[in-house]
Amino acid sequence: MSHDIRIADDICARMRAWRHDLHAHPETAFEEHRTAQVVADALEEMQIPVHRGLGGTGVVGTLRNGEGPSIALRADMDALDLEELGDPAWKSLTPGKMHGCGHDGHTAMLLGAAHHLARARAFRGTVHFVFQPAEENEGGGKKMVEDGLFARFPADAVYGMHNMPQIPRGLFAVREGIATAFLDRFEIRLTGKGSHAAAPETGVDAIVVAASLINALQTIASRRIGAIDSAVVTVTQIHGGDTWNVIPENVVLRGTTRTLDAAVQDRVEAAMNEICAGVAQTHGARIALTYMRGYPGVVNTAAEAAAAARAAAALVGADKVLTHIRPSMGSEDFSFMLQERPGAYICIGAGETGSDPALHNPYYDFNDAILPIGAAFWVQLVQQQLPPG
Repeated sequence: MSHDIRIADDICARMRAWRHDLHAHPETAFEEHRTAQVVADALEEMQIPVHRGLGGTGVVGTLRNGEGPSIALRADMDALDLEELGDPAWKSLTPGKMHGCGHDGHTAMLLGAAHHLARARAFRGTVHFVFQPAEENEGGGKKMVEDGLFARFPADAVYGMHNMPQIPRGLFAVREGIATAFLDRFEIRLTGKGSHAAAPETGVDAIVVAASLINALQTIASRRIGAIDSAVVTVTQIHGGDTWNVIPENVVLRGTTRTLDAAVQDRVEAAMNEICAGVAQTHGARIALTYMRGYPGVVNTAAEAAAAARAAAALVGADKVLTHIRPSMGSEDFSFMLQERPGAYICIGAGETGSDPALHNPYYDFNDAILPIGAAFWVQLVQQQLPPG
């Protein structure tokens, strides 16, 4: 860690306390009322002016120290609809909800950095600490932008960070350009002709049509998209039928697509429409596709990706900053902020054994050992980008 930055013991203790408290009281998309209160109270105790309610339950704290550039640092606050199966002392007290992605840790690290910066003020300019709701599925980042995030809190650049259990603790990873996938959702409604299970020839079997369609959709990635491009088409839900001896008239399929390029995204949607039409004609069924554009890909701008890498290297050494990692097929609504401002999304290693529970696993728990280095990264980035006069 940099000789210039050491997160004080009392701040480290507070980060652990915040993290454990938030973990025990998880709140999902746009319901982060208690979480937002914890964040706002902590910022106000640091004498950082607070704005509440942006994006519903979002919180923005603004720390100014003289005239200079401005920077926005973002942490997500929401939990998952997931039953926690691990048994930490701070286990979720809310059945069916848990911090299975580490947003409790992200929030704690950014609060720790805010505490350090408010105390030391070793920068010149303005820092906006952005605590975002509803990253999981519901697009809280988009909502904050639509509510005027950057109009109310102007920033020259915006940065986000996520913990990664598959990357060893002590390492960081950031890449220029596309970093996460474009995520879209689809719903396909198939209508056949119901019949007795003993006489399928008298109807149009929507189950068989659905099976044919599912197999055909898999040819998009293997036969419609080039091998050096990336596309994933995944059917995650099948709904149809109510009893043993009736072939249902209707079946519903739902799922997601993921791509790393907007042009490929367009081609996937077009191919899905063509395949649905072809399968419908082949079987004499009706098929209606609803294709819903979701999170854009995270695209890190060159200067800001390089700035994030420099800040990380100042803490852990350049040899521990991975800059040639592959893009992730996961998605992240920080992308909406990057559509408005230059910026970068960096990953902080959290792995200890090589087989730590993955994100969104019911046994996952944020690694408290990275709280100090995560907070120190934010501080290093601020001091680097907003150097003191």
